[in-house]
Amino acid sequence: MKKPLKKRLKRGVFYLIIIFLVLFIFRLIYGYSEYPTHATNQSTSIFQDISSSRVNYASKKYKINTGANNAQSFVDVDQKYEKIATVNTRSSVFEKEKKQLDVELKNQEAIIQFEQNSGKKGNRKLQLIIGVQPEKFDDLYQALTKIGKIQSKEITKKDKTNEYKQLNAKKESLLKIRTSLIELKSKGGKIEEYIELENRILSIEEELQGLGVQLGNYDEENEFCTIKFSLLERAEYKISVMHRVKVALEWTLKTYLQAILVFLFMAGFAYVCLLILEKLNVFKSIIKKMDN
Repeated sequence: MKKPLKKRLKRGVFYLIIIFLVLFIFRLIYGYSEYPTHATNQSTSIFQDISSSRVNYASKKYKINTGANNAQSFVDVDQKYEKIATVNTRSSVFEKEKKQLDVELKNQEAIIQFEQNSGKKGNRKLQLIIGVQPEKFDDLYQALTKIGKIQSKEITKKDKTNEYKQLNAKKESLLKIRTSLIELKSKGGKIEEYIELENRILSIEEELQGLGVQLGNYDEENEFCTIKFSLLERAEYKISVMHRVKVALEWTLKTYLQAILVFLFMAGFAYVCLLILEKLNVFKSIIKKMDN
C-alpha cells in the first residue's frame, strides 16, 4: 500500500510543479508582449490649448451623370471641403526626429501656419499646424507617421460646398441691398434719413469685408489641407530581465496560492457534504429497521 501511495504523491507533486511553471511562463510572455518598454507617465493630450483662426479649404472638380435611361447628361461639380489630419508621436531622439520633420516639410513644400515649442531638454514638446497642397497631403501624412513612435492618428474630411454657396448667396444679397441704398441716397431727402442711409451702407460694407475674408479662404491660390502634428520627447528605458522575472514570480505565487486555497475549500466543502449524506443514509436505515 505504501508504494502506490508514494507513487500517487510524487505524481501529484509533479502536476503541481507543472501547473506552477505554466502560470509563470504565461505571465513572463504576457509581460514581454504588453509592456515592451516603459515610458514616463505623462499626459499626451495634444492641441488642447491651441486656438487658430486659420482654416484651410480645398476643392475637387468632377462630373456626374444626371441623365436617365442611360442618357449621357453630365453636370460639373465643384466641391469645397476641409481635410484635417492629426498625428501625435513620441520620441527619445528629439533632435533627430525634428531634423527629419524639417526635411519632409521641405520636400512636400508645406508651410507651417502655427508652431509652439515648450518644455526643457528631456521633456520637450513641438506642436505644429501645417498647410499642405491637396495633391501632396497623402504623401506628407504617410511621411509624418514614420517620425517617432505613433501615439494616435486620424483623418477627418468635411464637405463645405453648401457653406461656400451660402456665403456667396449672402454676398450677392448684400451687394444688391448696398446698390439699392446708394440709389436711395442719390435721390436726396432729410439729413437724418441721409445719415441713417450712410450708416446702413457702412454696416453693409463691413459685412461684405468679413465675407470677403471668409470667401478668400476658398480661393484656389489659398487651397490647402491641414495636418496637426505633435512631437513629444519622452525618455524610454528597457525593463530588465530580472525585474520581469520578479514580477512574473510574484504574480504566479499569488495566483497559485489563491487557486490552491479555492481548491482546498471546494474539496473540504464537498467532503462535509458527503459526510452529511452518509449520516442521512445511516439515519434512514435505522428508521427502516425500527419500522420493521
